[in-house]
Amino acid sequence: MNDLFTPYKLKGLEMKNRIVMPPMCQYSVNAKDGIATDFHYLHYVSRAIGGAGFIIIEMTDVEPDGRISDFDLGLWSDDQIPALKRIVEACHKYGAKVGIQIAHAGRKAEDVEVPVAPSAIAFDENYKQPRALSTEEVREMVEKFRKAVQRAVKAGVDAIEIHGAHGYLIHQFHSPLTNKRDDEYGEDLTKFGCEVLRAAKEEMPEDMPLIMRISAKEYVEAGYDIEESIEFAKKYQEEGVDIFDISSGGEGPIGAGGRPGTHAGYQVPLAREIKKALNVPVIAVGRLDEPTLANAVIGNEEADLIAVGRGMLRNPYWALEASKKLNKETEIPKQYVDGFRR
Repeated sequence: MNDLFTPYKLKGLEMKNRIVMPPMCQYSVNAKDGIATDFHYLHYVSRAIGGAGFIIIEMTDVEPDGRISDFDLGLWSDDQIPALKRIVEACHKYGAKVGIQIAHAGRKAEDVEVPVAPSAIAFDENYKQPRALSTEEVREMVEKFRKAVQRAVKAGVDAIEIHGAHGYLIHQFHSPLTNKRDDEYGEDLTKFGCEVLRAAKEEMPEDMPLIMRISAKEYVEAGYDIEESIEFAKKYQEEGVDIFDISSGGEGPIGAGGRPGTHAGYQVPLAREIKKALNVPVIAVGRLDEPTLANAVIGNEEADLIAVGRGMLRNPYWALEASKKLNKETEIPKQYVDGFRR
């Protein structure tokens, strides 16, 4: 039976365990040029030393106006490749594999003068009014995603994650709440996401996995639920998604559609449903910081990988601590062996 420390292989990606550091924005590019800094290097490499099997670098944007804030990472320029390559190579040195999340914030871009979106609908009264992308601009956006993936591959990453969750641009296109277009990208709400995935696949090595993060449930009035997300995930799977990273929400102010859970593992049922319906590997995320619970989700075959966000923000060595608590064998850096003797 598999557990948290069972190795995992997906195409050419081989991980030493099932523990994932999920993408979490750090808003730490002080020069506002999208280039990873020494902070990012220390942030990610420390989690590699700390035993994570797979690290997904935070939301990295395809154009300057696609950032949540001007302090986000970017991959719209070749100048941004070397700093990321340095991080990837160092993480590899310490036994972790590395993915990167490619994204565009759409109407949730906070520092741009005028955000863009599928339709001119603001997130709420605290956000700027976006303008709707023209049909030609949508096609150009697909190419911006393509070039960002191309640069990520040059940086040496082991996998690509396309961000289709949390109310950002791809999510905005496939949600009926935010896509009111009357062109081809409104007739088929998944067309933009599918084209982005297709472009990404064309730039990736054949043995490199393509990940997609989705919000499997919305929490606003008339928002979609798991039944609808299963249907659009099927379309994305047909375009080559190898594994889904299952989250929820982010599309608008929380309202009549319910509230996200605050209990441990509250999103695991969503991951389980996607896994079952599509017969596809999934990453579960959402308050899975307790090693015993995370281990049970793997053992019960509810998910294939476990993303630990807050836990790894608090403790870069979460994976090593988990091995001690679960009495599982894992490689401890020789410098830290005394701290983990049983």
